[in-house]
Amino acid sequence: MSDFATERRVATVTLVVADYDEAIRWYVDRAGFTLTSDLDLGGGKRWVTVEPQNGGGARLLLAKADGAGQAASIGNQTGGRVAFFLETDDFARDHAAMLARGVEFREAPRHEPYGTVAVFADLHGNLWDLIEPKR
Repeated sequence: MSDFATERRVATVTLVVADYDEAIRWYVDRAGFTLTSDLDLGGGKRWVTVEPQNGGGARLLLAKADGAGQAASIGNQTGGRVAFFLETDDFARDHAAMLARGVEFREAPRHEPYGTVAVFADLHGNLWDLIEPKR
């Protein structure tokens, strides 16, 4: 028998950004996410979360960099590796919509044993996979 609860999930992941409003605009207007919270915490800090439309997967906490150390990680939170994976049930539809909204894809779509995928960069250069997993 486990000592852990039977239902657990990764619910929120922090993404360090340069500016709250700029990040909100990019994720909502270009990547097609939904703003789920924007709460003033005082002292210039906010609790800002976005998530994919239809609420699937983890939320992103858009956290404004606080200090030089955090600012240095903006756009390179995983040392240049793909950091995030945005799954879709229709790669062609979402790829076309994101291109039309100005999302920068770093490669042409490719077919892998695990699904159809293409790497894109967010507003700060963090790398993402748009992926339609093989069913």
